[in-house]
Amino acid sequence: QVQLVESGGGLVQAGGSLRLSCAASASTFSMYVMGWFRQAPGKEREFVASITRSGILTSYAGSVQGRFTISRDNAKNTVYLQMSSLKPEETAVYYCAASNTRTRTLSEYIYWGQGTQVTVSS
Repeated sequence: QVQLVESGGGLVQAGGSLRLSCAASASTFSMYVMGWFRQAPGKEREFVASITRSGILTSYAGSVQGRFTISRDNAKNTVYLQMSSLKPEETAVYYCAASNTRTRTLSEYIYWGQGTQVTVSS
């Protein structure tokens, strides 16, 4: 079992930046591909970014590529999402999740955090 806890969400103005963190309470953290998803009000949960076990390979949704950066520190059992140039439409609950494979598919992630709210004002 892996417990994931997100932090770093909050209120930011359009064009601003936030850094989200996801801490895992497991020494096996490095075994998992980690992903970030988000769910806006009234919408489906969508893929944002993922990072492989080594941290070398990353994937991004087209809408965030160039503005968001996913990274991980296996020594700290933590994955990060650095978000820049935020837009109001990116207001959502952001979730981190763990998978055994590199994937963008929500159902293939085994463990999920509780989510952290990100609100982007205009």
